[in-house]
Amino acid sequence: QNPKENNLRFPMVSLVVCKLVAGFPTVNTWNLRALSHVPYSSRNGFQFPRRLTRGRSLVCSDSSSHSWNVPVLSSNEVVERLKLARQGQEEFVAMYSSVVGGITTDPAGMVLPLDDHMVHRGHGVFDTAMIINGYLYELDQHLDRILRSASMAKIPLPFDRETIRKILIQTVSVSGCKDGFLRYWLSAGPGDFLLSPSKCLGPALYAIVIQKDFTINSTGVKVVTSSIPIKPPEFATMKSVNYLPNALSQMEADAKGAFAGIWADNDGFVAEGPNMNVAFVVNGGKELVMPRFDNVLSGCTAKRTLTLAEELVSKGLLKSVKVMDVRVEDGKKADEMMLLGSGVLILPVIQWDEEFIGDGKEGPVAKALLDLLLEDMKSGPPSVRVRVPY
Repeated sequence: QNPKENNLRFPMVSLVVCKLVAGFPTVNTWNLRALSHVPYSSRNGFQFPRRLTRGRSLVCSDSSSHSWNVPVLSSNEVVERLKLARQGQEEFVAMYSSVVGGITTDPAGMVLPLDDHMVHRGHGVFDTAMIINGYLYELDQHLDRILRSASMAKIPLPFDRETIRKILIQTVSVSGCKDGFLRYWLSAGPGDFLLSPSKCLGPALYAIVIQKDFTINSTGVKVVTSSIPIKPPEFATMKSVNYLPNALSQMEADAKGAFAGIWADNDGFVAEGPNMNVAFVVNGGKELVMPRFDNVLSGCTAKRTLTLAEELVSKGLLKSVKVMDVRVEDGKKADEMMLLGSGVLILPVIQWDEEFIGDGKEGPVAKALLDLLLEDMKSGPPSVRVRVPY
């Protein structure tokens, strides 16, 4: 081979034996390489040590008639490549899998079977919980929601609720993570590539802990009306892994220079964002209104905010807190608008499409609600804060 053509620092000599397998040419190769680290072609983006190896590869040809070999890897080589592939991504510190029946802290082992129906059929549900200073915030509220979603998706539970709860807490404990996120999934499980889960080995539970320092953003953002069709209520109210409409909505917003897209339902009422709820302040800045949860995902952060907002009523900053239908045109005329969710907490919206919300600046109610939520996350009651026994 030409060293320059393959981006090699040293020549490579190969002994090749060809034979035909199932109609495709394959080769057995014995590669004699220099006893130093020689990188792959730069297109692969990795650098692995070369040594005397015997591998089996499929010979392929590209449009330029140059053949290339797909390496067949040992299990150790797969693990090494997975470790390198994880570099530069989010810091995954622990994962639980019911398929293997345990927890791993090695990111290379944080994988799941390709034949899991959650992967190839979208037959799975998920949820999350924030880890704040060694406490899980609203764990039970999120756990109740994923169990409701699993019931709607007809996914039987691999364990009872209390066992799932203990597994989630232990996974965070093993990770040592004091600030970050716990994400977890319930799946129909692995077994085959068919539609029906009847041949699956059983439902599966997965959980992963992501180490992440929180940065509070209270700067107002722009949103746009999403042109992506909204999910029907029976699917929108279930937190399933099928987030393709959500992803497309977010991509559309990104392309328009906006923070997020906002869905409206078929009757012209405000629905939700791609992964957050929406709220408004109306009637001269004295009334907090939030769209009904009938056709959207019931947000745990949004519901907690409704409870905390009563404190602003008692202080006189608000006169009332309501859950009601809000038309798009009325939402755009609101005094304040905000996004609510685990990923954004409470984020002011200052522009929707081409129209400014209120005076185009962050409003006092959004700021007051964010302060209440942050305080609740730090020192709220045991009903919303679960201590992790590290």
